Amino acid sequence: MTGVTPAAGRRQDEVKAGPGGAMTDEVGVITGPLTLRTTEQDGGLLRFDVQYTDADEWYTLTGSPLPHHGDPAALHAAALEAIRAGGGAQAPGTGPV
Repeated sequence: MTGVTPAAGRRQDEVKAGPGGAMTDEVGVITGPLTLRTTEQDGGLLRFDVQYTDADEWYTLTGSPLPHHGDPAALHAAALEAIRAGGGAQAPGTGPV
């Protein structure tokens, strides 16, 4: 599944986490086949949530929410790339240096 889902301002894609997975606020690192959901919120914020693909629980990607400054699609794509790379991926621009 790719692109904006029927809910306005929401993007959702499946992604396989690279070695070291994605860091979440609730349970730490998660790995394997994941789904990333990016949602525009009031106040110009963008929220990133991840789940094990087809699971019921969603987890907050560490560093989320963050301001999107007009290009949520680019930040969604950057989050997908970060998760593919692994290493405890966080929301774009918030990870370890």
